[in-house]
Amino acid sequence: MPVNIPNNLPAIEILKKENIFVMTQLRADQQDIRPLRVLILNLMPIKITTETDLIRLLSNNPLQVEVDFLKLETHVSKNTPEEHLLMFYKNFSEVKDDFYDGMIITGAPVELLEYNNVRYWPEISSIFEWARTHVTSTLYICWAAQAAMYHFYGVNKYPLPEKMFGVFRHAIHDKTFPLFRGFDDEFYIPHSRHTTVTRDDILKHNELKILAESDASGVGVVSSRGGREFYLTGHSEYAPYTLHTEYVRDKEKGLPIRIPHNYYKNDNPENSPVVRWTAHANLLFNNWLNYFVYQETPFDKTEIRNLTDIKPIKE
Repeated sequence: MPVNIPNNLPAIEILKKENIFVMTQLRADQQDIRPLRVLILNLMPIKITTETDLIRLLSNNPLQVEVDFLKLETHVSKNTPEEHLLMFYKNFSEVKDDFYDGMIITGAPVELLEYNNVRYWPEISSIFEWARTHVTSTLYICWAAQAAMYHFYGVNKYPLPEKMFGVFRHAIHDKTFPLFRGFDDEFYIPHSRHTTVTRDDILKHNELKILAESDASGVGVVSSRGGREFYLTGHSEYAPYTLHTEYVRDKEKGLPIRIPHNYYKNDNPENSPVVRWTAHANLLFNNWLNYFVYQETPFDKTEIRNLTDIKPIKE
């Protein structure tokens, strides 16, 4: 089944060119199906790119997924036209009384700031709390993963001596965990961040479970409440040329940036990227939607507030 997204969203035409079937609201209304409702809080500066990356992954599954986009009321985006935000995004005040099967909260370019110095920290903290009673399962990505682990468990983040930048190999700790069903022994995740969290800090909290790690980039995937929350420190959703765009951007700004690790063929920026992560990215999002959203969410969405921690059935 295709993903159901707002009419005229720019991602529609982009994904159609990739032969990915997306459905507009008008057509979806003609189907007698209770779709999975997924809310995306998009904190990334170039919102249209992130919309497309996430919809690409959500659409590659047999379930009908209805997507709503959320923006912050205490922050004004400088890199996305206001008309786009007004047409396709909702404020938190418009959704706070609603319930969603799944939620995705993206990274944000504020990782070098202390959390309390982030202008919208009070609003996003309230959204974190709201998600626990109004969403079946939430994916926190990159900065959002660090921020949510800090908010819920007090896990600190630390500045890195240089940007963690490239595509890194990860190993799975528990291969029977449903999020990794169908995975190989090793898989790759792109990372692009200036801060990190440590396994020692995470292991102090019994509620947190490290699911995948990399010798080079550290903790990769963490869960809590049995899968009601997942914390992804990297960017599995990245398109093939996203790291290249970031590399060129930082070079042009004169910033200290190394060639992204394990990315270009023969480590030569003149060559095309070697894409090592998209198959597992699709599988990760499909498994999340299937095992932690579709199979756990009640038909009556208001019952989400009564859900306890998920106890995933292992192979």
